[in-house]
Formats: sequence, structure tokens, C-alpha cells
Amino acid sequence: SSMAELHVRSVLVTGANRGIGLGLVKHFLQFRNPPERIFAACRDPKGEKAQELQQLASKHPSLVIIQLEVTDPASIQAAAASVTEHLKGSGLNLLINNAGIAKLTFLDTETSQYMSEVYATNTIGPLLVSQAFLPLLKKAAQGSPTSELSCSRAAIINMSSSAGSVEEVYLWDLGQIISYRCSKAALNMLTKCQSLGYREHGILCAALHPGWVQTDMGTSSGLKPPVTMDVSIQGMLKVLCSLSEKDTGTFLNWEGKVVPW
Repeated sequence: SSMAELHVRSVLVTGANRGIGLGLVKHFLQFRNPPERIFAACRDPKGEKAQELQQLASKHPSLVIIQLEVTDPASIQAAAASVTEHLKGSGLNLLINNAGIAKLTFLDTETSQYMSEVYATNTIGPLLVSQAFLPLLKKAAQGSPTSELSCSRAAIINMSSSAGSVEEVYLWDLGQIISYRCSKAALNMLTKCQSLGYREHGILCAALHPGWVQTDMGTSSGLKPPVTMDVSIQGMLKVLCSLSEKDTGTFLNWEGKVVPW
């Protein structure tokens, strides 16, 4: 493939058993210089929904499946301990907080329970996961030959959505999905805060909108999304390659364009 390749020694992707998470894992495996360690984290590694991931792991020794339920602090700690062990003293270059859920609700039918559930996964999850993996990200940043911020050095990438853009309120007519939109708007603020708090440690932080993609979640509206998985992921990987100092704390889409907050 002629596409730009990200040079990372290690990467962890949450929600890696299907959709964009699985797509990212597959692309990393196809690199000419693939990461030495690809950690694919998902809720139920032995379950039916992780079969494709299990098959990939049986063929690729660099792919390690990690059990991780982002709403469970004990699971997060166990995952961080396991990844630390696998890395044998080296750091984690890239954390992609991709695990997310959506409930197809409307303003009139949104409930306290849905709001709490979606926020727990989409906003609190990335906060806690980033906290748990911070020591490994710091270690990667410190061990890097360069002092410039980049995804090759150390980065937290939060998978967001233009649906959470207060200015765009992307696809409102298609679905109100209030809890999802609120959780992503909050995730964007978290990303900005992380960029300010972790800059001194040499860690780049950015929020990424993958586009409206042909995945289980994307097609749950009953309509066919305009962006294929490959186009979205190749685009996002190209964006990750290009991120530098000036991009920390920004919100970009799969084409590298700035998404308004």
C-alpha cells in the first residue's frame, strides 16, 4: 500500500472486536512495518462477537487480545497490568479510545438511565482508561529520541463524532440520539483537558471524527452511510501520521479537516 504509515512500536485500541476498532487492528497488521505489539481490547474476548479478532490473533503473534470493560475500574486496572507485563519495560506509544455505545433515542424519550449508561462508556471510560495507561504513555514519551509531539512518540486519540459538535449537530434530522451527542461533546472537552494536562509529559491528545461509516452502529438508522470503513480508516491513519505540536487538543475528521466544537 502506498499510504502513509504510522511508525509506532505499540498501540492499544479499545472496542477492538468489531466496527472501526477491528478495522484499525486489521490495518495495523497490514502495515509494511507493523507495530511490534498491537493490543486489541474488548469486553468479551472469548465471546461470539470477538470471533474474527480471535482468528486474527491466532495468525499474528504481535496481536494480543486484552479483556477490557471501560465502565469497570477493576477491569481497566487489570488490563493496564497485563499490557505492562507484555511490554516488558517499554512504553505504550498510542492509545485509541474507540469503545463507544449509542442509544437511538429522542428528546422526549431520553432517560436518566440511558444518559448515565452512554456517558459511562463514551466519556468516563476514556478518562479512566487514559489515567490507567498514563504511566506507559509517559514512559514511551520519555524514551523517544524526539521532543516533538507526535503519534509515533506518545498519543491519546479519542474517537469522537461530529454528532457531538455543538455547532454542526451532525445528522440531526436523521437521529436525535441525545445521550450520544452529549457524551461526545463532553468527550471533546475531556480531550482538550487531556491535551493541556498531558502536554508536559510529551503526550499528544486529539479527538477524531471517523465520518458516518458503514458499521453496525452506522447502519443502525436503517440508511446506508456514505463512508466505507476502508476510506475512513485509511484517512484517519493518514491524519494520525501528520499530527504534531499544533494539533494537540484539536478535533479533526478522517480527512484531516478541523471539526467545529
